[in-house]
Amino acid sequence: MSDRFPLLRPDSLDPEQRSLYKDITAPPRANGPFRILHDDGTLAGPFNALLHAPAIGNAVQQLGAALRFRGTLQDRTRELAICAVAAALDAEYEWYAHSRVARNVGVTDAELDQVRSGAVPPSATECESAALLLTRELIAEAGVSGRIYAQALEQLGHQGITELTVLVGYYRTLAGLLAVADVAVPAEPSALSSGTTER
Repeated sequence: MSDRFPLLRPDSLDPEQRSLYKDITAPPRANGPFRILHDDGTLAGPFNALLHAPAIGNAVQQLGAALRFRGTLQDRTRELAICAVAAALDAEYEWYAHSRVARNVGVTDAELDQVRSGAVPPSATECESAALLLTRELIAEAGVSGRIYAQALEQLGHQGITELTVLVGYYRTLAGLLAVADVAVPAEPSALSSGTTER
């Protein structure tokens, strides 16, 4: 495990960090299928790094919660796009976390393999395909072609395009933070640890 961002133990946090820690570890995020806590209670993934700058970290986690839990994109569309960002940027923790979420909302292993290879799964709906193509251009290109934009507009509308664009930017930000902090996929919880560390 990298020591670029020292893991902050819950009992060492100042009041602002403690408030952020509680927000990150509360439902609905805490009820997900991936680990956000290590066995010792320190935060996994990008969340520990956010504690080091709690004012910014709070704004970041609030945006993430809004995108995941209060957005209008269909669950499969959202998770396919997040996985496409993770794959394109080789964000190991992001892939670990959101491939699990994707499976929970009906994305198959075959579809995940195709997204990981940079392809649009043949089984994707027109809306999912439009979202993946727009995501690909947002990551790889300086702009978005008229054809891809028109396809996204037809399938997602202006609201959906706005949400998807912010989603891609948010997960690019987390991928950058994970890269700078050199964050690895967390170890599986020990057999003696409580189920509360499996998120």
